[in-house]
Amino acid sequence: MSSIPQVDLSKFLEGNEAERKQFVKDLGSAFEDVGFVAVVNHGIPENLIARLYQEVKGFFSLPLEQKVKAEKTDLAGQRGYTSFGKEHAKQSNVPDLKEFYQYGQTVEDNDPIKAEYPTNVAFSEIDEFNESLYNAYRAFEKSGSALLRAIAIHLDLDENYFDDKIKNGNSILRAIHYPPITQEPKSAIRAEEHEDINLITLLVGASAEGLQVLNKDGEWISVLSKPGEIVVNVGDMLQRLTNNRLRSTTHRVVNPPREMWHTSRFSIPFFLHPRSTMSLNCLENCITTQRPLSYEPITAGEYLDERLREIGLKK
Repeated sequence: MSSIPQVDLSKFLEGNEAERKQFVKDLGSAFEDVGFVAVVNHGIPENLIARLYQEVKGFFSLPLEQKVKAEKTDLAGQRGYTSFGKEHAKQSNVPDLKEFYQYGQTVEDNDPIKAEYPTNVAFSEIDEFNESLYNAYRAFEKSGSALLRAIAIHLDLDENYFDDKIKNGNSILRAIHYPPITQEPKSAIRAEEHEDINLITLLVGASAEGLQVLNKDGEWISVLSKPGEIVVNVGDMLQRLTNNRLRSTTHRVVNPPREMWHTSRFSIPFFLHPRSTMSLNCLENCITTQRPLSYEPITAGEYLDERLREIGLKK
């Protein structure tokens, strides 16, 4: 199913100089040519992933009156539960066919940025749910920061360019449930075509097929991560920072064949965001005669607010 390149993160973290250089080259080429890459030996424990999926399925199987206890409408969907039909793609007014649960940053030092973040919703109805979300969040952060170090090298930046910008960043771990389809959809698919807002997205597994990526030839390519893989893609913030050198690839989640309408689909992406103060002004070395400046100056926080309004989560 997967038509995207594969890279081995251990070659960057533990390999010799030649292996590190090859990893950077392969990752950079994948992000410039496709925008998506499959990563193996990513460092996120399989038993943690399995446990989190089990608990996520348990949460979404609860009656609606229990799930809405974790819905905080004043937080623009950034923490806790968001009920079915609230989010849509920026170019569409038709809600996606999904409900989701979001878990955000836990600041554990004296960083004043803590004041910017709402507290994660404590949901005690499922044992260890919050603990699994926390542990997965930290594992995703670690793998994502390693990938960003490789991206920095590819962009001829200092390897640690992103480190202080993502420390205690506004990243989000999102657990998504696409419920069974019970009637002919009017026009929406499970998730309309869109691009992600953030720097990079790390997606671990999915309980069913459905993810499709739009390639440069305008063809939709089906992608299903294999055991041991995570799928990583460029988001709009990184596209903006690199003045379109790294492209935020359009993707969607299509409805299953009619005979599978009775089934659910679960997915857990990690949206790696920087701190709100990070400048997304285009890097000077990404502005050329062939690639003139494409974006006005903006911070990550300003851009996030703009996009949350576009997709219907913030008024």
